[in-house]
Amino acid sequence: MESLHYAIALSGGIGTGKSTVASLLRLYGFEVIDADSIAHRLLKEKQKEVVDLFGEEILKEGEIDRKSLGARVFGDPKERARLEAILHPPIRQEILQKAQKLEAKAFPYFIDIPLFFEKRDDYPMVNQTLLIYAPRKLQVERIKKRDSLSMEEIEARLGAQMDIKEKVPMAHYILSNEGNLNDLTQEVERLIETIKKDFHV
Repeated sequence: MESLHYAIALSGGIGTGKSTVASLLRLYGFEVIDADSIAHRLLKEKQKEVVDLFGEEILKEGEIDRKSLGARVFGDPKERARLEAILHPPIRQEILQKAQKLEAKAFPYFIDIPLFFEKRDDYPMVNQTLLIYAPRKLQVERIKKRDSLSMEEIEARLGAQMDIKEKVPMAHYILSNEGNLNDLTQEVERLIETIKKDFHV
């Protein structure tokens, strides 16, 4: 597949504030393709296949309990690979279909892929990347506050991702999210000005 000229992969690590940045970018008029929302929908559509693989213990009131499933797959790379084998191909296909439509607008847009740097080989057509950065200590604080997870669960989720510091030299754009929402908004505004210049829009 040929390169997506206007696509920018939006990524980071758990607890870096990537979803907040995606919301701000939408407020400023940018299109954002959300891999997570696609994954959530596909998880429902493929529930039978997933339950057949992992057992009914991942169900809660007849639906997949994502916390139970997460505890299972984040603790075991082989289990995670089995889940990814079901979900990743259709997620990738849908992302690329949406991207092709946005390419026609000849304006930069974002593809929010949490594990873009880990799965970069799946997206060779995406050349531009935006990393949302926060130091690991701050990631842990935010995850603990947001998700009410134990330290063991937090470490398992962080361990399933490439260390945020390793992603820094791989990114074209880096947005630091170490302050409050006002600080982040100013960072996003500066980023937008840079992107507009780079894309000549």
